Amino acid sequence: MGEGKGSTLVHLLVVVLSLVAFGFAIAAERRRSVGVIYKDERTNETYCVYNSDVATGYGVGGFLFLLSGESLLMGVTKCMCFGRPLAPGGNRAWAIIYFVSSLVTFLIAESCLIAGATKNAYHTKYRGMIYAQNFSCDALRKGVFIAGAVFVVATMVLNVYYYMYFTKAITTEAAHKAKRTSSNIGMAGYA
Repeated sequence: MGEGKGSTLVHLLVVVLSLVAFGFAIAAERRRSVGVIYKDERTNETYCVYNSDVATGYGVGGFLFLLSGESLLMGVTKCMCFGRPLAPGGNRAWAIIYFVSSLVTFLIAESCLIAGATKNAYHTKYRGMIYAQNFSCDALRKGVFIAGAVFVVATMVLNVYYYMYFTKAITTEAAHKAKRTSSNIGMAGYA
């Protein structure tokens, strides 16, 4: 890895996977399902007709790409729980801060993407004979996938900084304690 720089391939893969997830989130927002009320004149039934369901696939695609990027990074760094301990100091502190922050933004981004995909897939079905004046078709609210996209970018940036400080903390030599040849404290019991 060299001088605390980290693997360029890991940096590149995390950024590319996050940018693809961002692209899917933007595409999902642009292609959300929109329902139109349709009234069948023969049976006097009202129901909704939706234009497309491709946004659900885009949302799930964004979810999976972001999950892949996060899994790659957590696999390489071993979630900071396993492997070599981090050297005490500023690099370790920043690595922990960026780890927690990236994990929080990752969970929010994944929640927005999967909730948007789920809600977009839900369609108001057949309603039968409805005489209400305010019948509307359920549709995903604007901005759910955009919120996911914003948190995808935040996760990407935090992941890059986390990996950078993590590799610095791994490669930094820990401060060694001075070797003591003999103990200054007696271990005899009191009489």
